Amino acid sequence: MTNGVRVELAGQKTLVQGVHLGAADTDMMAGSNAPRIDPVDVARASLDGLQSNSLEMLVDDPSRFVEAALAGDSAQLYGPAPAR
Repeated sequence: MTNGVRVELAGQKTLVQGVHLGAADTDMMAGSNAPRIDPVDVARASLDGLQSNSLEMLVDDPSRFVEAALAGDSAQLYGPAPAR
């Protein structure tokens, strides 16, 4: 979705930045036991990305793991395909 919006808005010179994270310590995640990062760190990473014109910001270990897994063997992320 981010790439589609990025392509649509490129003609008007709008930078569309994807900010990817597993979970931030917000009210929405209050009931979760998942590891969470401070929202301030998310904002800081996003602003750093804007300064460097980065298209994608991976702000925590879960997002970096998913990005690496999607770039490699999908079984690393989803597990082996079921036998037929």
